[in-house]
Amino acid sequence: MDAVDAGLLAIRVVVGVTMIAHGYNHWRGGGKIAGTAGWFEGLGLRHGRLQAWASVVTEIGAGTLLILGLLTPLACAAVVSVMLVAGLLAHRPNGFFVFKEGYEYVLVLAVVAASLAVVGPGELSLDAAAGIVLDGWAGGAVAVGVGVLSALGLLAATWRPVREPAADVATSA
Repeated sequence: MDAVDAGLLAIRVVVGVTMIAHGYNHWRGGGKIAGTAGWFEGLGLRHGRLQAWASVVTEIGAGTLLILGLLTPLACAAVVSVMLVAGLLAHRPNGFFVFKEGYEYVLVLAVVAASLAVVGPGELSLDAAAGIVLDGWAGGAVAVGVGVLSALGLLAATWRPVREPAADVATSA
């Protein structure tokens, strides 16, 4: 095993386990699906229960695919998509730093996933074993392109921003 392949395996496993843990937490942690659904609805997403389940399946599925090194650019696209939605809706208003609930963490995961798609899963992957590695600019384009389009599609279809009540004109005069 060469050092690059070992490093790529470590990145895939750590990001994969992180995504699985995140998805599991949305499913079975704290408020379970109902709590996750309510949180998503509070962010302005319609159909919170459906969103919660889609999040669980996407995160656990992407994490599993990353660990296996299977369909790596698509697994990376799923990570990019989930992190982009989370970054835009939940974390962007809080600034950069994660300790202030900012987008630092989701940005790192999205960029690592996109970079992994560019570099490829390495020889210690099912993609390599099956001879279906798609890496380089093409792998990166799949990860970023599919990830961004998926996030934008989800937002266009289901996001309805929560609007603050309009100020009473009579009291502001």
